[in-house]
Amino acid sequence: MELLLSSLSGLDPDALELEYGAVRSQSMLMKRDLGLTTEAGALKENIKKNRYKDILPYDQTRVVLSLLTSDLDTDYINASFVEGATAGKRYIASQAPLSSTVTDLWRMIWQHDVKVIVMACREVEMGKKKCECYWAQLHQATTFGPFTVSSQGETHPNEDVVVRALTVTYQQLSRSLTQYQFLSWPDHDIPYEAAGVLDLLERVRASQRSRTSPVLIHCSAGCGRTGVICALDYIYDLLVTKPITTDFSIMKIVLELRRQRPSAVQTKDQYRFIFSSVACLIERLLESSGPQIYSNRSELKTQDKQTTVTPASCNKRSLPPSHHYDNDPAGASAAPVYSHVRPRNKPLSLQLSATPIYDLASPTNHLSPRSNGEHHVAAAEPLSPTNDDYEEFSSSVTDTPGLCPPGGIGFNCRIQKPKGPRDPPAEWSRLER
Repeated sequence: MELLLSSLSGLDPDALELEYGAVRSQSMLMKRDLGLTTEAGALKENIKKNRYKDILPYDQTRVVLSLLTSDLDTDYINASFVEGATAGKRYIASQAPLSSTVTDLWRMIWQHDVKVIVMACREVEMGKKKCECYWAQLHQATTFGPFTVSSQGETHPNEDVVVRALTVTYQQLSRSLTQYQFLSWPDHDIPYEAAGVLDLLERVRASQRSRTSPVLIHCSAGCGRTGVICALDYIYDLLVTKPITTDFSIMKIVLELRRQRPSAVQTKDQYRFIFSSVACLIERLLESSGPQIYSNRSELKTQDKQTTVTPASCNKRSLPPSHHYDNDPAGASAAPVYSHVRPRNKPLSLQLSATPIYDLASPTNHLSPRSNGEHHVAAAEPLSPTNDDYEEFSSSVTDTPGLCPPGGIGFNCRIQKPKGPRDPPAEWSRLER
């Protein structure tokens, strides 16, 4: 483990960026070579059930709903099975439910006897709806189709996590489950420290224990933040159950996740976060193993400050994030507040990337559903609050308001650059006599 920690701490950020580029290119080759398809999600009757039109589950690994509660039910939900590192360990990587798919989510939970849910997003982020509320408010009961969900209690062990004890009843049978909502993970970004996510996973494992039912993990799309959580828990199981050999590769693990869930681990920053989190995880495991193993830690230092993760940075709070959340930090149980506060614009040089950051899992059969209120697929979504469930993952610079145009003045975006020469004043053309 010490050697693995040393190799993780000494990684060059530029090398990681190149490696993530290789992950993306190999993902496309893997999709082609294995014949991975997304035909079910692209069907006309299912397209409106997808939160994002470019993130569809592979037919080979999608969750098929067999529990039918009405004549209108189908077997489709935007969720994928992901195999864990040990025998019998499985995850369900799912998109956050829409208002029209909340019942489908509970059908899936009941069918697979899910006992633990990890929610890695908030209901509303940056003024955009990211997840429909599928649980009951504190000490209340809410009905979703034939399912009645009751809240038995809610705790806030720290500022990052809300823990909800829920009971779901279906046909006079009741089951208990626990939902962990992580509040400090900005969309399309990474947490400002690894400790919060690792603490979350410790709580999840304590709740799951030896159960063989899958752990349900979702963010908004079910690929970026969800993929990171799956990867970290997968690696934890490898570290504690199997000897680490020279062929250990985080890249291979991420590719294995992507074989099962499109675009798992969605950005290069999220990919880098896995490395720093695993280094932090190994530090914790070495500390818990006793002073004899951990005494070599002082020799495992590196000059690269961007990738070095020390016990201090693992266990202490760093600077708070600059992202603004719409929900009350004390817990997402409060009603969503649609704020007009927008995130600070990134430097233009960061936005004019030569290659797109996000992978697109495009369906094999492109269909354009009709616009019918809630289920509206737009070419680009405005930054103002909206009730649309669909949202584009990326937008061009020209589509984003508030940015200075390339070559503009820069210090004051409100002053526009003249578009061309102007005609001289008429007085200049008069001949003096």
